[in-house]
Amino acid sequence: MNRLVDATSPYLLQHADNPVDWWQWSDEAFAEAKRRDVPVLISVGYAACHWCHVMAHESFENAQVGALMNDNFVSIKVDREERPDVDAVYMTATQAMTGQGGWPMTVFATPDGTPFFCGTYFPRPNFIQLLESVATAWREQREAVLGQGAAVVEAIGGAQAVGGPTAPLDAPLLDAAAAKLASEYDATNGGFGGAPKFPPHMNLLFLLRHHQRTGDPTSLEITRHTAEAMARGGIYDQLAGGFARYSVDAHWTV
Repeated sequence: MNRLVDATSPYLLQHADNPVDWWQWSDEAFAEAKRRDVPVLISVGYAACHWCHVMAHESFENAQVGALMNDNFVSIKVDREERPDVDAVYMTATQAMTGQGGWPMTVFATPDGTPFFCGTYFPRPNFIQLLESVATAWREQREAVLGQGAAVVEAIGGAQAVGGPTAPLDAPLLDAAAAKLASEYDATNGGFGGAPKFPPHMNLLFLLRHHQRTGDPTSLEITRHTAEAMARGGIYDQLAGGFARYSVDAHWTV
């Protein structure tokens, strides 16, 4: 049993029985990495992600992989749907380092949260080799590792955004978040941005709470339209209800 057993995220709960000593995203996890003087392994995914499940089955349920992770890292599991702020920072780093991104996202970082190696899905043999190589580099080539991390942060221009506490959730910040979502809203097809489109349930719950708090009609209409567009599209389960995975197009069909 690990620290995910009390999580509220369905994705984190799927990993509660892994032999990996997972932590949730927290200051305590980074403090533990500093205490042990080991890197942080940040694994980001979401409940409906196919390759997240593949990597979980191949690697995170494997005792050998779990032992390597536990001995050499503080491992943090992140649900991108609950922590889009964390996902956005490390996805930017992953894209800057590899030229592409995706989930599961695998990030190795210093104990202050600075990423120095990023990737996505790794088959188990490759992942084992990567774990061993990063652990060795941390012990024997620390300066090069730290230099790589500094270069990544400089490249993405986000030193202040990586790790550490976030801003307080006051009314102006919440209003700004609602305005940002409204600016990214697809008024034609519902949802946010273009393809691919994921069921944005955390965004919609936030907009409903924003409407409840402020009476803002735009937030309610974005939620209504997006829910109706998803229900009329191909990801809706016509027999049992609910939504499956995501759409590879902008109009929720395929």
